[in-house]
Amino acid sequence: MSYLFESFTGWKAYCENNDKKIFQTVIEYETAQKGKSEEVIWSNLQKAYTVMKDAVDTGLKEDMTSRSGMINNGAKKVYNHPKSVLSPEFQKLISRALAAKEVNSCMGRVVAAPTAGASGILPGTLYTLQEIHQLSDGKILEGLLVGAGIALIIEQKASLAGAVGGCQAETGSAAAMAAGAIVYCLDGNIDQIFNAVAITIQCMLGLVCDPVAGLVEIPCVVRNASAAAIANSSAQIALANVSAVIPVDECVEAMGEIGANMETKYKETALGGLAATLTGQEISKKVLIQDIEILPDEDLPE
Repeated sequence: MSYLFESFTGWKAYCENNDKKIFQTVIEYETAQKGKSEEVIWSNLQKAYTVMKDAVDTGLKEDMTSRSGMINNGAKKVYNHPKSVLSPEFQKLISRALAAKEVNSCMGRVVAAPTAGASGILPGTLYTLQEIHQLSDGKILEGLLVGAGIALIIEQKASLAGAVGGCQAETGSAAAMAAGAIVYCLDGNIDQIFNAVAITIQCMLGLVCDPVAGLVEIPCVVRNASAAAIANSSAQIALANVSAVIPVDECVEAMGEIGANMETKYKETALGGLAATLTGQEISKKVLIQDIEILPDEDLPE
């Protein structure tokens, strides 16, 4: 028997009624639904976290220039800038989220958590959290399991895909996963974890998916950084027992309702928002010309 992650209310009740730690229920789910052993689950989580950290390091050390030219080593510029807006830790958080997402935009290896378009948020937040609080990898992996459970519910009640629910479904969901994981890793209780998820979702409702030239670069990369910041602010608020007021399940339902009613042009079609601006359209034409120029002669359109 395992919990099927239908709601946050049900998840909490299952944990309490079965005397289970919140991360243990996700292991149960993976074992029951996918036939994986605990050993395999932990091993895969460690591999995923290693890839996350490698993506951060790669983005901060290697050349990150995308073929479109829209991504040009922004993470390194932020990481090495001599002036911190808040603190060196905040600067590292932002640059690490940028770095991992830039690796994705430059066709590098990342973990889609929950999507490639949001692949900088969990690496940026957990890498920095672990460094600041000297957490073990084991604790971080438990946090990743908590994040996975959060994503399972959002997927059922709303969506994780930008093409279905806009960017709120991608960076919003990843930020919610990160916020819950942060609170868990800092020994918050289940109410605080779910409150962090609710606060995060409230901050990101309605965010559209409007990739310039149809590429997962602009504004996707900088949104990963801002979502990482929101995840941390939500976790801080939740740890102080400041209520989101609207229960987390209702927040997720609102996300689903907004996504369903969002116009198609704002859902990963590159037909609205920033993609439809004059500059966005000019970039799109340049990218199209570049794509045609690199095609073999036999593949050129007539």
